[in-house]
Amino acid sequence: MSDRTMHFICGLPRSGSTLLANILAQNPAIHTTPTSACHEALFCLRNQWGQWIEHKASKELADDKNLQRVLAATLYAYHGTDRPIVIDKGRGWTSLLEMAEFALGHKAKVIVPVRGIPQILSSFEKLWRKQAETGQAQMDYFQGQTVDGRATHLLAGDQVLGLAYNRLRDALQRGFSDRLHLVEFDDLTHNPETTLAGIYKFLGVTPYTHDFAKVEQYTHEDDSIHGMDLHTIRKEVRPIKDDAAAILGPDIVKQYTGTEFWRNNQPK
Repeated sequence: MSDRTMHFICGLPRSGSTLLANILAQNPAIHTTPTSACHEALFCLRNQWGQWIEHKASKELADDKNLQRVLAATLYAYHGTDRPIVIDKGRGWTSLLEMAEFALGHKAKVIVPVRGIPQILSSFEKLWRKQAETGQAQMDYFQGQTVDGRATHLLAGDQVLGLAYNRLRDALQRGFSDRLHLVEFDDLTHNPETTLAGIYKFLGVTPYTHDFAKVEQYTHEDDSIHGMDLHTIRKEVRPIKDDAAAILGPDIVKQYTGTEFWRNNQPK
């Protein structure tokens, strides 16, 4: 099918996925991506496959084997790189694992960055405050007026954190835990060498010696689209202080502490 090996990154927002992608890209054998629409391209192809009049008229064209070939070709051709290992960072892979495995022809391997929910909310809140002088983030006007309202908004099922949270929980409930390698943000920032060793073991890739004191920005995204600086990384991997109580207040931290369901379902 291809000389490339395809893997995925799909986790919770503000949990280190961009940092991790740029660390992994230090390895000359690995191409990591900005947040991509590769899964969306496959999703659209799969869902429209049987709707085209030509496919309704030809069982040969509409055959599942033909669909698999086209999905696989799209998956492997989506990123233009000479590096033999591609790790696609996409928000929807945990909800589309069946489709991914149909395209791949084998089990998928997904790196899943995660983080304590109060820490994620605190990170988003700090970004909101940075741009609050010049404009309000796109959300319900009244809900967006308070810290509690903004946290509730982010965790709604159709919003960036709530959707990722529910997708991950559902993937575990669907029995895909062996395809997922969870990477806690604090583990990545406190013990990057050990954390990367675990990732390489999960992927079955020869380990590489990374420079955690000088991580260059390999992936690039135009964050003006989001209205927040979501994807600029620090060059040095170092621990990040947990300031959730100071930013959100103790009541909100208490409300969301212990909601990290994956910590009871860590795949072995």
